[in-house]
Amino acid sequence: MTWGGTSWMSVSDQQVRRLRKLMERHGRLNVSAAAAGMDEKTARKYLKAGKLPSEMQVEHSWRTREDPFEDVWQEARTFLELNEGLEAKTIFEYLQRTYPGRFSDGQLRTFQRRVKQWRATEGPPREVFFAQIHHPGRLCQSDFTSMYDLGITIGGQPFDHLVYHFVLTYSNWETGTVCFSESLESLIEGVQNALWSLGGVPEIHQTDRLTAAVHRPGHPQEFTRRYAALMRHYGMTARKTQPGSPNENGDVEQCHNRFKRAVEQALLLRGSRNFADRGNYLQFLERLFTQLNAGRTRRLEEERQVLKALPQRRLDSCKRVGPVRVSSGSLIHIQNNTYSVHSRLIGEKVNVRLYAEYLEVWYAQKLIETIPRLRGQNKHRVQYRHVIHSLVKKPGAFENYRFREDMFPTSRFRRAYDELKVRHALRVAAREYLRILYLAANESETLVDRALTELELHEQPVSSAAVELLMGEFDGAPKPRQIRISPVHVGSYDELLEVANG
Repeated sequence: MTWGGTSWMSVSDQQVRRLRKLMERHGRLNVSAAAAGMDEKTARKYLKAGKLPSEMQVEHSWRTREDPFEDVWQEARTFLELNEGLEAKTIFEYLQRTYPGRFSDGQLRTFQRRVKQWRATEGPPREVFFAQIHHPGRLCQSDFTSMYDLGITIGGQPFDHLVYHFVLTYSNWETGTVCFSESLESLIEGVQNALWSLGGVPEIHQTDRLTAAVHRPGHPQEFTRRYAALMRHYGMTARKTQPGSPNENGDVEQCHNRFKRAVEQALLLRGSRNFADRGNYLQFLERLFTQLNAGRTRRLEEERQVLKALPQRRLDSCKRVGPVRVSSGSLIHIQNNTYSVHSRLIGEKVNVRLYAEYLEVWYAQKLIETIPRLRGQNKHRVQYRHVIHSLVKKPGAFENYRFREDMFPTSRFRRAYDELKVRHALRVAAREYLRILYLAANESETLVDRALTELELHEQPVSSAAVELLMGEFDGAPKPRQIRISPVHVGSYDELLEVANG
């Protein structure tokens, strides 16, 4: 709106307020107007109106141009009423297809504004989120979050992992445990690590439904039984969010975002996303959690005053499987994955303790072996040391062995076998390679790998005899140290007793 050729909004409210103060001070219009940054004519009109520019703006309720969607709006509105999840762009593209050449891509923003206004004035009610009052020591929340998109590497290799994230909702104190799947074992390990680091136990532990983590088809009760045992051990009440309501676990969800942003910033400051080993990376995360918790000490102390005491010991976080019979292939099948054990156990029954990152094989109440746990399903880990004693006697079985790829400890072993196949018949190549693998199992895999490297470097033909010869020439293998212990003089004990009694 203009008045006398001057726009009411060309002058700000602040200018008019300054004009009024100056006029009250000395009453000179020309000086006051100049000091307020407007001409004398404009100043006079604002003083006469007695209103600020914002108060004189007239909101127009009419369209300044014709609505291009007027004829099709009812059709679009029907879609919105039937399915509130439809996006404006989806309906707009439908209109473009239905009425070819009528709507250009440049009109999308106009249609989106129309839909936005309809939703705000006539659309269905939206979900309301109700802010909660948190009480010290009452509630903790936890969930898994993927760290894949941060591009972290260990020793130059991608480190695809998750963090089990634990948060106290009152103080926002947080901690986390690195894991590789949303398994119940990872959850149990993460909960216990958090509680023992915290030094106490809250009343309630809340999670989302954790369907992906523990509920398998046909076994819906497993989570209830084992998770309930964990809650009983620590005296906590278990609570789950409602299906399709991740906002109920909102504190930990927000902490996911803040935590991952903090990791990203710390990595940028560090100047590298690569860590020498996993221990180095875990120290990095531990320092980061310490920094994040540094400003929460006052509220954390309020929580600690009302937390319940920890039990005397941690709960065993493994899942016990078995007894499991070892197959004729020296294999056991655990959680839809295949592992090898020593051939001595073929036909025997073993018990397995399944942890988040490894599994233990027990026989006759003795720990026989610890094996890294496979991630995912339908995978296999067959160790050549378990089967080589039998395989070296049956070289004809090697070429079509189902788990043949597990028989190459390093890439040099694989290249050695490929070279042997070029120079020899298939059976001879297999026999020579298995003899090399036998040397690795019974002597030293490191020395065999070194010998293969020397042969490859000097373009010498590979053979078991050549490898064995080179192994004998290497001086790098540490030799057993001779430790001599002098005989104990028994009389010295009597001397000690005499001094003590004297």
